[in-house]
Amino acid sequence: MVRLNEIRRNEVAVEVPTPDHAGLVFIGMIRTPWTSRLDCPRMGRSDGPVCRIEIHEPWVAALDGIEAYGRLEVLYWLHQSRRDLVRQSPADDGVTRGTFALRTPVRPNPIGTSIATLVSREGAALLVRGLDCLDGTPLLDLKPDRSLFTPIAPAQPGDFQTG
Repeated sequence: MVRLNEIRRNEVAVEVPTPDHAGLVFIGMIRTPWTSRLDCPRMGRSDGPVCRIEIHEPWVAALDGIEAYGRLEVLYWLHQSRRDLVRQSPADDGVTRGTFALRTPVRPNPIGTSIATLVSREGAALLVRGLDCLDGTPLLDLKPDRSLFTPIAPAQPGDFQTG
């Protein structure tokens, strides 16, 4: 069971360094049905509730053409997440893994990502399915889902190869 701000057996917290200012700008606000981290789903679902992404001026013009894409990468700031755990036990069984090996919201820079299905656009707002964040979550960025694009350049000798 998820509990707020607990440190589970074998988890490790550190003192968070003073942040360097990255110059991030919140470009909008996300509206969802969830007001508590205890109720929020752990991962968004394509058949989940319709959520609303509200874009602030002067960024509304940046939405032009977005209706051409059925799926969007949504990046948001997990404003209620703690930032100090380097090892975590998501199953609360005492077995820990490093934060970077998990999709936990508890991160040094709590940036969340979801692949959302675009339902419709209403002026400066997008209606989407597939989010997993709290109502009032600040929006960092939107992009068409990268899997919809073909790489620009063919593979070159020395490129990283998988498999």
